[in-house]
Amino acid sequence: MPDAYEAMADAELSKAFDVWSGYLDARTGEDPQVRARLRSLLESARESAAEGDSATARAVVADMYDGPREAALRWAPSPPRPCEADRQARDYAKDVLRQVLPLGLRDRLDHVALSLSVTGRRLQAAPDIDATTRQDIIYVTARAEMALDLAHPTAARRELERLEAIARRCGVEP
Repeated sequence: MPDAYEAMADAELSKAFDVWSGYLDARTGEDPQVRARLRSLLESARESAAEGDSATARAVVADMYDGPREAALRWAPSPPRPCEADRQARDYAKDVLRQVLPLGLRDRLDHVALSLSVTGRRLQAAPDIDATTRQDIIYVTARAEMALDLAHPTAARRELERLEAIARRCGVEP
């Protein structure tokens, strides 16, 4: 049974495979030789992932993003920004995580995620927060989200408490 990190890593690859499959199945009129090479790379990446070699699969997918740029394929997918890649992986992993994580753990993680979201929105709406404090908010929120991604409720709760302390210091109700 995979853990949360493995589920997220598999979801990241699955998303990339789906994006590239969709692009390669579309008829864009772009260079067929380059597209054939990309299709071959995609199959190679899928085979590596199926064999449990996710490091090779990730490296092949990364190479796939470089090839179209060099060949000027304007409709080819561009690599997602880190935040977007994480959001997409979370979306793909949510169903797997429901099967992998026990109900009590999921409930604790969901509670922290909801509290983190509410406190974060309240802090974003606060008008008189200086730039340094905003950087602290972003940093602590990111740490909490990483802990949630790794299904570590204790670490996520600790970061939420740090964010709530910042909120109280800024006169915002956590």
